[in-house]
Amino acid sequence: MTAPQIVVHRDKELMAQAAAARLITRIVDAQAARGSASVVLTGGRNGNALLAALAGSPARDAVDWSRLDLWWGDERFLPEGDPERNATQAREALLDKVGVDPARVHAMPAADGTYDDADAAAEAYAAELAAAARPEDHGPVPSFDVLLLGVGPDTHVASLFPELPGVRETERTVVGVHGAPKPPPTRVSLTLPAIRAAREVWLLAAGEDKATAVAMALSGAGEVQAPAAGAYGRQRTLWLLDTAAAAQLPRGLYPPASP
Repeated sequence: MTAPQIVVHRDKELMAQAAAARLITRIVDAQAARGSASVVLTGGRNGNALLAALAGSPARDAVDWSRLDLWWGDERFLPEGDPERNATQAREALLDKVGVDPARVHAMPAADGTYDDADAAAEAYAAELAAAARPEDHGPVPSFDVLLLGVGPDTHVASLFPELPGVRETERTVVGVHGAPKPPPTRVSLTLPAIRAAREVWLLAAGEDKATAVAMALSGAGEVQAPAAGAYGRQRTLWLLDTAAAAQLPRGLYPPASP
């Protein structure tokens, strides 16, 4: 388990811009080192704000978008193209604006009749991840360069909610989620073992409604009660916050906010 690093920005707009710049650098470095890079995207207001900031950054052209694999941490089990799907929102915010290779955009299955339910969709996505894993990954999922996660007010990450079965999963890499406490109730999500396969895990939280969740997750809470506490990378775990989301943290945990 890597100790979390905490970076606090003045406001959510600056946080999104700084996170986008940080992500561009990380992708470029990975492509220089290995020829390609892999990133797991997240939805929600902070995930989409990061993608929009990335799309608007002049530095985005430093990325070779054709050599980038994109995955998702979770998805709403809705029909293809539904505006509530994370993949739909990501395409609008960023993917339609850059030269991604469609074959390297690994959206989670949609509720379009191919799969009977979210559990079957989860099995299919787990198989796709396993097929992409290389021997050096030493596991059933690729060693993602960066895995992005939004943190919910209840401490959920991806679609792993406190106390629900998904957060307790230790064997499978992807699960169907039923009865999620926020709509829609049926989803597909990576599990904590899959999340922890990433080289770096970045958790995003902005706004005063996230302050309690951030403080709980960083105070030693258990992952079943606070799933965000169980999300960490093999090499680095980075919490990217704004001052409102960091309001309940001891000031000694992080340096002063960005100007």
